[in-house]
Amino acid sequence: MSVSAIHHFTVGCAVADLPVLRDFYTRTLGLEEGYRPDLRHPGHWLYADGEAIVHLNALLPQTPSREVNAFDHVALKASGLAATREALHAAGVPFSETPLKGTTLHQVFLTDPLGLKVELNFDLVAEGLAVPPAA
Repeated sequence: MSVSAIHHFTVGCAVADLPVLRDFYTRTLGLEEGYRPDLRHPGHWLYADGEAIVHLNALLPQTPSREVNAFDHVALKASGLAATREALHAAGVPFSETPLKGTTLHQVFLTDPLGLKVELNFDLVAEGLAVPPAA
């Protein structure tokens, strides 16, 4: 497996937080709202130079306190999906995975020893694998 970059970070929030967060990241930081697949929770994907680097997801029933924090997970750009599966199995590290419908991404999810969610993003085209249909 090879990890080459941070792919995105996700801010977990309440539905009511989405407008103010979107405005902050677009107006204050100059990110642009762009394509977002149809996911379970409402949200926005915010782009810089054509890359969705901030994901705002209404994962929470209410606005998180500053003590709890809204950071949900970090996603890393990775390659070598088959080798990653083998390495994680060999190390006894539990993980789940899913293709992200409507994209060429395949996601692998795991948790670090302190409980931080880590998402590994593999580009199925770059891996030479078939991309599942969007629907």
